[in-house]
Amino acid sequence: MLLRFTKMHGLGNDFVVLDLISQNVSLRREQIRALADRREGVGFDQLLTIEPPTHPDFDFFYRIYNADGTEAEQCGNGARCVLRFVRDRGLTTRTSARFQTKNGCMTACLQRDGKVTVDMGPPRLAPEQVPLLADSPAITYTL
Repeated sequence: MLLRFTKMHGLGNDFVVLDLISQNVSLRREQIRALADRREGVGFDQLLTIEPPTHPDFDFFYRIYNADGTEAEQCGNGARCVLRFVRDRGLTTRTSARFQTKNGCMTACLQRDGKVTVDMGPPRLAPEQVPLLADSPAITYTL
């Protein structure tokens, strides 16, 4: 399988970005893990895919996969790279884009100085709203 990708980094995170608009690729979890391997694969913190949106209010569907192959909900540093990627590849000429994600909407804007800012929406701070998998319940301490 021929896989065209771009390797990018943003503020300490490194990414592999796949354009799934112009190429038809489907990766399984074990393939993502193999690509993420830093000794035998490409090596990355997250795999980012750009797809056509499923809703007309968005410019692109942006998926985020962790190095273990699980899908994440959001990644601000990744969104900054994705906006740069879609502009550099000619997928858009606009200076901002609305990305549909697993978690909703994310907007990225290219500033005049070349930096990219991201609006990830309001933070979710309530414990029941934060996606967390734990092997055991949280331990609380009373001092």
